[in-house]
Amino acid sequence: MYAGQHAIDHPDRPAFIMAATGERVTYAELEARTNRLAHLLRAHGLKRLDHFAMFMENNNRYLEVCGAGERSGLYYTCVNSYLKADELAYILNNSESKVLITSASRREVAAEALKQCPNVTLALIVDGTGDDDTFTDYASAVAGHPATPIADERLGTPMLYSSGTTGRPKGIVRPLPDNPPSQPLPLFHFLNKLWHYRADMIYLSPAPMYHSAPQAAVSLTIRNGGTVIIMEHFDPEQYLALIEKYRVTHSQLVPTMFSRMLKLPEAVRTKHDLSSLEIAVHAAAPCPAQVKEQMIAWWGPIIHEYYGATEGLGFTACDSAEWLAHRGSVGRVLLGELHILDEQMQPCPKGTAGEIWFRTATPFEYFNDSERTAQSRSADGAMSTVGDVGYVDDDGFLYLTDRSTFMIISGGVNIYPQECENLLITHPKVADAAVFGVPNEDLGEEVKAVVQPVEGVQAGPALAAELIAFCGEHLSRQKVPRSIDFSDQLPRLPTGKLYKKVLRDPYWGDRKTRIV
Repeated sequence: MYAGQHAIDHPDRPAFIMAATGERVTYAELEARTNRLAHLLRAHGLKRLDHFAMFMENNNRYLEVCGAGERSGLYYTCVNSYLKADELAYILNNSESKVLITSASRREVAAEALKQCPNVTLALIVDGTGDDDTFTDYASAVAGHPATPIADERLGTPMLYSSGTTGRPKGIVRPLPDNPPSQPLPLFHFLNKLWHYRADMIYLSPAPMYHSAPQAAVSLTIRNGGTVIIMEHFDPEQYLALIEKYRVTHSQLVPTMFSRMLKLPEAVRTKHDLSSLEIAVHAAAPCPAQVKEQMIAWWGPIIHEYYGATEGLGFTACDSAEWLAHRGSVGRVLLGELHILDEQMQPCPKGTAGEIWFRTATPFEYFNDSERTAQSRSADGAMSTVGDVGYVDDDGFLYLTDRSTFMIISGGVNIYPQECENLLITHPKVADAAVFGVPNEDLGEEVKAVVQPVEGVQAGPALAAELIAFCGEHLSRQKVPRSIDFSDQLPRLPTGKLYKKVLRDPYWGDRKTRIV
């Protein structure tokens, strides 16, 4: 999020505006803020390729924290702001972060996590006070540092975390060229061209900033000199009002947001002028075909879709016209080399589903985890997968049908069930447990658990409520089952492997795919 040249050319142009308060921060102000934090990080001993983390909701300091990392040659990790203390501590330790920046609303969780993180030697709080031995007041800490660039500016980049099938998230790290911050990674040039980003654009960001998609989109807007409208949280009517108020030109959403806007009363949906909107991108979760058709009918052919992973294995995309001609597709390959392979790693015929592999578009590794890096790759190391299943039609358009890992996408958030299964097994009343996704009209999928109680324990609503509360004590809320069913015996193969498909499929009925 390098704002240096724009602070010279357009110092008074708003770099971002907070949706709830209307607070405006200009490019000149953003430049000064990022520089002060960059100086502080250097003064604290962070050098190129070191790591720091932030754990906070969308707020008026988020972009400067990212910007400081981007101009200091650092890897910065934006942590899901809903994690519990143990989950946060794991990421802080695994990422080798030396500094944590958090907010007053996340203070209690951060303080508990830091008890397990001896390598974090500085914890800053952006909208509170540093009145104890744990936190230092952010504003006071940066105030004494210069508003001019550090002497050794180098390009930095996010190191975000993707959930893992073993329950522990994986830090996705890419080689970082020794460039000045004015020279971004090549992917930015590709996205610029694809979505027509430009200097006078107005981008509306409705999603949590810790996600990779809004991270990239907001960073690209700032690099182009546009203005970002940051929603503190998504509200469907407010979203429409903000498009009209600020004459928004670009935005990126997840399908759940489409669904919630479509459910607004007709009078609410039609009262706002949306004519300024040029590009609306959606990703992160498959969009139900009926929802997408309704959105194109409402907003016109301005809706673009893409499919990819935080790992950057490959990238497919389609515009509205292409999607209407290939209903249900996630687009054609634009980056990487796509292969649909069966269980013997042999190519599947056109129209036949298999696991999706890419000859990787951009190199990556899972940080400090060579084993799981190797597991994601083919035997020769040339191809990688995240476990999605799909097929390609005769025109080269990709369709998703399932996930070999049973990953759940709920409201655009990736959830791997193993962590919840591992937790449920520890409960004294649980003999075995399976967790998977089932259809949810609003979220796409929701988390469902099927539990085998220990002998002598009565299954029923009371036990379900007890187990859901137990999960809520240990897991962030999106990972907690919304409902629990019971079975006398879960289907396991002789090898001990849980045959989850036979449990999951009845909840999906006669649907053609197991992805919503």
